[in-house]
Amino acid sequence: MNTETQRPDDLLIVRDLVKHYPVRGGVLRRIVAWVKAVDGINFSIKRGETLGLVGESGCGKSTVGNCILRLLQPTSGSIELNGRKISELDGKELKTMRRDMQVIFQDPYSSLNPRKPIGDSIMAGLKIHKVGNGKEQVELMHNMLRRVGLDPFYAHRYPHEFSGGQRQRIGIARALILKPKFIVCDEPVSALDVSIQSQVLNLLNDLQDEFNLTYLFIAHNLSVVEHISDRVAVMYLGKIVEMAPREDLFENPKHMYTKALISAIPIPDPKLERSRMLLEGEVPSPLNPPPGCHFHPRCPIATEQCSREDPHFEEVSSNHWVACFNLAEAEEYRV
Repeated sequence: MNTETQRPDDLLIVRDLVKHYPVRGGVLRRIVAWVKAVDGINFSIKRGETLGLVGESGCGKSTVGNCILRLLQPTSGSIELNGRKISELDGKELKTMRRDMQVIFQDPYSSLNPRKPIGDSIMAGLKIHKVGNGKEQVELMHNMLRRVGLDPFYAHRYPHEFSGGQRQRIGIARALILKPKFIVCDEPVSALDVSIQSQVLNLLNDLQDEFNLTYLFIAHNLSVVEHISDRVAVMYLGKIVEMAPREDLFENPKHMYTKALISAIPIPDPKLERSRMLLEGEVPSPLNPPPGCHFHPRCPIATEQCSREDPHFEEVSSNHWVACFNLAEAEEYRV
């Protein structure tokens, strides 16, 4: 399979990433099948860039982020961060590398310890990696609280005393306290009100500029992804089907699945209407994905070749990658 061209300023490089979960059955609990959560994907992110990863629930987006962070052990594939293959690290080396990569979780409440003041949660990384003494750690924590828009006085309060937006700011402070190079944002605004979403997104943009951060931004809301991303990768049933710069993807989507997702974005004007592209059928199970192109059972332009062969992920224009056999026919469908 063709892969995205490696760039000299790439911070993260993912090649042929696979994550399969065993399904056990019978008295002896033997492996009887595999859930193919991530089934061979390739992408890279350059320093200071935000790559948006979008797709329906269950397509494998969060699994990709967890594999990169080594919260999950990949089944196979290569993950390289800042020139080091983190997919091969273990023990002390992996612990050291984790200072350079952090995560902002979807639910800020469940990711914070309800029995600890939020200041202790933010300083946990400093203590684990033995950064500074006690006084210096408190000072770093207070400075980070100020940077995310919270008063240092709040450090002694508990998670239940904060609103959802404030808790997410606490989660961002905890992720940034070790000054990482790369952050996985796992749907960080999906649990927030719309007005709070924009505040958190603007904060993430400001912090990226200030600390030269690199983001993998996982979401299912394309409006949010369009606002924050430099490039967008569209994922379907464990595979990336299209990847392009933000403007190019939203103005000229190539893959039929991408067109369907964009057609579902609401227009904030009651006088305007957008023609919807409705997909038939349900998303297949990753336990038994369709042969050939995984999208072909729901694709209105699928051919017999689509049901037999897996399309290559190829560059069809400058930095615009698509996995589809029928691009000429797809062009006729306008969103």
